Amino acid sequence: MTRSFLALGECMIEIAPATDGLCRMGYAGDTFNTAWYARRLLGEDWTVAYGTCVGTDAASDGMLGFIAGEGVDTSAIRRVSDRTVGLYTIALKDGERSFSYWRGQSAAKTMADNEAWLEATLTGRDVIHFSGITLAILAPDARQRFCAAVAKARANGAFVSFDTNLRPRLWESEQAMKDGLTLGASVADCVLPSFDEEEALFGDATPEATIERYRKGGATVIAVKNGGGDVTVWSAETGIETTQTLKVTQVDSTAAGDSFGAGFLCALRTGAPPKIAAQQACALAAQVIQHKGAIVRAIFEGEKA
Repeated sequence: MTRSFLALGECMIEIAPATDGLCRMGYAGDTFNTAWYARRLLGEDWTVAYGTCVGTDAASDGMLGFIAGEGVDTSAIRRVSDRTVGLYTIALKDGERSFSYWRGQSAAKTMADNEAWLEATLTGRDVIHFSGITLAILAPDARQRFCAAVAKARANGAFVSFDTNLRPRLWESEQAMKDGLTLGASVADCVLPSFDEEEALFGDATPEATIERYRKGGATVIAVKNGGGDVTVWSAETGIETTQTLKVTQVDSTAAGDSFGAGFLCALRTGAPPKIAAQQACALAAQVIQHKGAIVRAIFEGEKA
């Protein structure tokens, strides 16, 4: 029986530095990156789909063609006639990246406007993954509709994963960001926070404090990333465990958390216990950050760098 992994969010046109002052165009976005890696980690008994909205213009056509060409199912993508897709540029310094965004007319911001489409998209999924960015681009009332639909899918048997992935500039206020992340986590089985972000926003003193807060919110599995430090994992069955990250030379931190999420979820949902899933996720993320860009084909045999 075929199982289904669905990631929801915003895929964008990516303009990244190449050579000789030129740039290279690609497509990326936090939850799409997770879907891309999940497609390569999961066997043929899984479908991997991406749920979002795009326009009907040439830029949207190009994105749909790219996603389908990467083996990710596009049937969960809705087209909106008066919108297009977002765009961002990357600047790199010492392996860390900074971004500039153009997403005012992004169709993905309308993801929760058609409730019938959203409910149909979520129905019958085995794994549903979304992020803080997925929620941040939505209007406040749309966030509520989105999370209500996800909660319904969870009640009907889907395993829901939420990567907190803070982008403060996307939120209306700090309080809106706190409320949005708390809401997103409340409808998830698995929460994937980063401790430095949780410490800054919620004042958590330790990764264990982050775990306790999300545990009280209803999560059953939590993996707290901590930069190059240990990953602290908790599940209702195993309690708190830690696993070490691999020490490598970082070239580009883009998609470190996104690939971690894919590695963790794919291992977890194919039978690995949480600590082993975290180890596999750390190993994948360590490979990703040794290359430039969000999508690293060189990791996978038979794919071009």
